[in-house]
Amino acid sequence: MKILVVCQYYYPEPFRITDICESLVLKGHSVTVLTGLPNYPEGIIQNRYRLFKNRNEIINGVTVKRCFLIGRGKSKLSLFLNYLSFAISCSIKSLFISKDFDVIYANQLSPITMVFPAIVMKRRTKRRLFLYCLDLWPDSLRMGGLSESSLIYRVFNKISKYIYSNSDLISVTSHSFIDYLAKNHVIDNEKIDYIPQYAEDLFTSQVDKVSVQGRNFVFAGNIGEAQSVETIIKAANILKEKSDIFFHIVGEGSKLRDIRKMAEDYSLTNVSFYGRRPLNEMTYFYGIADAMLVTLKSDDFLSLTLPGKIQTYMAASKPIIGAINGETDYVIRQSNCGYCGPAEDYEELAKNIGFFCCNADVENFGRNSKKYYKNNFEKSKILNQIEMNLLRMVNGNV
Repeated sequence: MKILVVCQYYYPEPFRITDICESLVLKGHSVTVLTGLPNYPEGIIQNRYRLFKNRNEIINGVTVKRCFLIGRGKSKLSLFLNYLSFAISCSIKSLFISKDFDVIYANQLSPITMVFPAIVMKRRTKRRLFLYCLDLWPDSLRMGGLSESSLIYRVFNKISKYIYSNSDLISVTSHSFIDYLAKNHVIDNEKIDYIPQYAEDLFTSQVDKVSVQGRNFVFAGNIGEAQSVETIIKAANILKEKSDIFFHIVGEGSKLRDIRKMAEDYSLTNVSFYGRRPLNEMTYFYGIADAMLVTLKSDDFLSLTLPGKIQTYMAASKPIIGAINGETDYVIRQSNCGYCGPAEDYEELAKNIGFFCCNADVENFGRNSKKYYKNNFEKSKILNQIEMNLLRMVNGNV
């Protein structure tokens, strides 16, 4: 197959789409990526891509064509311009590249406008469009404080309906997304299937245990409004008299400063912050963890999601303790890999951490975690599903 992949983020930015594209090349397919200029997460265009340098590259067999965009910066305005500039410049560039493709693959994160260039290519080439949906729109806007009655929300609702309805096949990362798309965007269930995310290779091999003092609980990932990391800090405050329980917060985000201040206000000595760490350093934090933590705000939309960190936690054979609703709560209970309580319920989280520390059989949680990963999220199975969907579209079976 000759596959055109449209995605705003690509190597050297840390997104799984790079791995997917390189895996498709290893399977014998020709892959061309239409993407932006690397600037995530720092928000500044990397030097080697400035002044029209390296606009066309071949990276591990993948042909990469880069479009102009404005760096994300640190403000809401610069982020808006980043999104808008990619959608416009990439759509324009798609008018001038080769039409010699068998299928189009859009990797849809936020914002959904990143799919517009794929729609343009669909019109030009008369080829089918496969959309891998990792973020639901327009509901994602509510996490930024927009109400459903706002003009911006209503505009993006129309944009989202247009994009989803113009996709020939949509794969989603959570079972709950299927009902959302069918109900909110009137997408036929036959056009939607489920392909979850997988973990990076670094975590699928055995993560060596690192010997450290006490019981250690690790949160790794973005620290934003949606993640409700304050739930962990409040639980740590309840447990601060337990001298052998420690919390480790690894990551950055818009709420990190507030979370640090909360820990200082509580005078917590059992919480450590490490900022964002390179992927190759994360095995250390997984190694010290007796269990990994996952939290989200109590929100109907967020309860539909399955954070990608769940697959990584499970691949590393780690028990999971959550304060989270919906799909993730179901997975934790179904796999019997740990404990889970309601989103934002810090008292229940503290209680479950206490239960974990008193449980002499917690190693079974780790084994159950790995078993569930192998049965449901294994990388080779996920990549085969993606390839089969693309082949089905090329062969006219969708």
